Amino acid sequence: MFKQALPALAIALSALSPALADETDVGARLYQESCSGCHGASGKSGGELSQLLNIETPALTGLAAANDGVFPMLDVIQIIDGRTGVRAHGGPMPVFGSLYSASSVTGGSDYSSVVEVRGRILSLAMYLQSIQE
Repeated sequence: MFKQALPALAIALSALSPALADETDVGARLYQESCSGCHGASGKSGGELSQLLNIETPALTGLAAANDGVFPMLDVIQIIDGRTGVRAHGGPMPVFGSLYSASSVTGGSDYSSVVEVRGRILSLAMYLQSIQE
């Protein structure tokens, strides 16, 4: 069964490769759209919206340094998807949390919606990992 599926998988991946190559860094784009307003364009805090908050927005470039040099991937994913209860603006973090829920994806099956949302979350977390100092 696996041997029969392998050629189909190879064809599907090769068909996706040009689309993936044309796509800019999804995580960077999501960060700029959803996070930079508070955490700053470079992730070092001081975004234009941070002045309107009554809490200090943390820099996101030192997450690994604060965790003995290891990027806390699972913790970051759970903050993005709202599982940790980190709060901002009186609601769950992130403020733009609807981008990271299956209800934000139109069309497709429930499964494809979940896959797309998890892809967004992982892309954003991987981008945050890439900007660590």
